[in-house]
Amino acid sequence: MAQAKKIALYAVVVFVLYTIITSPARAADLVQVGFEGISSAAQGVGQFMTELVN
Repeated sequence: MAQAKKIALYAVVVFVLYTIITSPARAADLVQVGFEGISSAAQGVGQFMTELVN
């Protein structure tokens, strides 16, 4: 099982590097979308906590 996880991790790393090398603009867009999602989630949690306290 640990061997399968290691192989899967290597495959993901190779795929990410391939994507960055072949199309850096697309990779940058994907990273931006990811950070926007994290930011939206953090804002939602903050708003929830604010409403919970009030």
